Parts: sequence; structure tokens; C-alpha cells
Amino acid sequence: MDLGIRGKTAIVCASSKGLGLGCAEALAEAGVNLVMNARGADLLETEAARLRDTYGVEVTAVACDIGSDEGQAQVLGAAGGAPDILVNNNGGPPPGMWSDWDREDFVKALDANMLTPIALMKAVLPGMMERGWGRVVNITSQSVRAPIATLGLSNAARTGLTGYVAGTARQVAGSGVTINNLLPGVHDTDRIRTTDAAIMKQTGQSAEEVRAERASNIPVGRIGTREEFGQTCAFLCSQHAGFIVGQNILLDGGLNNLTM
Repeated sequence: MDLGIRGKTAIVCASSKGLGLGCAEALAEAGVNLVMNARGADLLETEAARLRDTYGVEVTAVACDIGSDEGQAQVLGAAGGAPDILVNNNGGPPPGMWSDWDREDFVKALDANMLTPIALMKAVLPGMMERGWGRVVNITSQSVRAPIATLGLSNAARTGLTGYVAGTARQVAGSGVTINNLLPGVHDTDRIRTTDAAIMKQTGQSAEEVRAERASNIPVGRIGTREEFGQTCAFLCSQHAGFIVGQNILLDGGLNNLTM
């Protein structure tokens, strides 16, 4: 399917690996020029060069902390201040228990996973509205729909972002701009591998055993891939998705049995 976005420009945050990279690659395949961001310069430059060479699109790599004012200014500047597409993504806060967290922990989580994407949206939405077209996709988490006890910091911050998007998406939709959220379940990412390593240490299971147990709890019988996640993101950014507004789209293989 031709997504109808060839030649447009996208900012994809935290895109040197994992789900962010999956989104960047799917957009590059659709002919979208990219501004990719991550903290680590080496891997970011490697992946940017690969996408540039593979898909023949313009790719600018900006190594910075997207949570900082300086980092946001760098990324926005690399996109000429007027991207057509914004994919918000950032690493999640560490797991723990309610008794582990104090005010400063919540401030850090809110800054990274709620206030940063809001700041970027505020920066790009006026231009999108003026031009009459734009797409924003926020990568959040399945915990927005089905909170996970040990991810209280993430639950709080990402749910706050969800509430902000619910109102904002409907205020800008009449200008041809859509905002939606993608909620990943269990995907093959560094975060899941880190969690698997902790389970292996605690239980003595092998990596294969832990991975098989995870997969057995998912109705499709496997863990998600960054490629399929990225293709879903690219569709939401396409010309065909203009009637999808303010939605929380769960990509979890059926793990969460929710009716709404």
C-alpha cells in the first residue's frame, strides 16, 4: 500500500533501536525523510546511515537528550522547525514498588514520559495546523489500559499524557492534524531483555525458558517485533488514517482482555 507520505519529514525520538527504530524504518520505507534522535551517537549514526542507504531518504541524526530543552531545540532545528510527522518516544522509568518512590522519582518520570512529548507537540502543532496536515504518534504502554503494579511511575506519567492527548487531539483534528497513541505490549526490545535477565537471576531459568513462558501467555503465541510495531505507526502517519483521532491502539497480541 502506498501510504501517501513520500517526501514528508518526520521526527522520530529515541530511534536508534527498539520500537523507535521500527517506526523510523517503516517511515523510511514509505519514503519519509527522517530526523532521528537518541542519546548514544555511535549506534544512532550507524542506523541512520543504514536507513539512508537502504531507502534513499534523507536522514539526519541528532544525538542528544530529548528530555532537555537543548535537545528538543536541536531536534526541532534539524527538522527546520516544521516536521510533518512527530513520533514521540522515550525510555520508561525503572520498575519498583509504591514504597520505593518519592516525589523526585515522579518528577523525573513525568518530565520524561509526559512533559517532554507535550513540549514537542506544542512546538510542532501550530505549523501543522497552519499547513493543514500533520501526524503525531505517541508511543506509550499497555499499562495505560491495564496498569502494571511494578510500573507505577510509568502508569502515572503515561496516563497523564493520554489524558492530555484525549483533549488536544480533538482540538486540532479540524485542521487536518491527528494525534494518536500506540500502546506496546511485550515486544522484543532491550527493556524486555533486561526484565528477562532479572527473571532468570531470580528463578534460575534459561533465557529460552523465560521467553517461552512469556510467549505462552500471549494469545498469538509469540512476542511482538519492532517491524510490525513500526508498520502500524507508519499507517497512523499515512494519508489513509485521517479519520483516526485521539485513539489508544493496543499492540499486545491479545494479552489484555479488554472490551474498551
